[in-house]
Amino acid sequence: MTAPADGKSPIEVLLVEDDPGDVLMTQEAFEEHKLRNRLTVVSDGAEALAYLRREGRYADAVTPDLILLDLNLPRRDGREVLEEIKNDEELRRIPVVVLTTSQADEDILRSYQLHANAYVTKPVDFERFISVVRQIDEFFVSVVKLPPRG
Repeated sequence: MTAPADGKSPIEVLLVEDDPGDVLMTQEAFEEHKLRNRLTVVSDGAEALAYLRREGRYADAVTPDLILLDLNLPRRDGREVLEEIKNDEELRRIPVVVLTTSQADEDILRSYQLHANAYVTKPVDFERFISVVRQIDEFFVSVVKLPPRG
């Protein structure tokens, strides 16, 4: 199966987020704007890597077309996850958007050094958060051409 080429087909999105409130806001943003993309949520870095590598209970996981990655995660930090993704021959082609509360210059710089495709600071306001998620969706679904799924 390949990623959508028509800008209208749903894509597979992996959200790596440990904050239940942020997970809920992202899910609501997808629902509120009728985003047809499939959102799968994992709550820590180790679980994200298991999902991406199809290990254990994730043996049948679908390779995501896009990863939304928080930096401050339990078990495996988001920076470590990003580094592993971008150093993995099979996974590096998946676009990764760092979606985090950190506005620290060192986090921004490190994320881009690790080849993040974008760095977005999470707004705390629900309406702005929805707007940001919608913009990410529009960009990756309607504007860019995603690589075919592996």
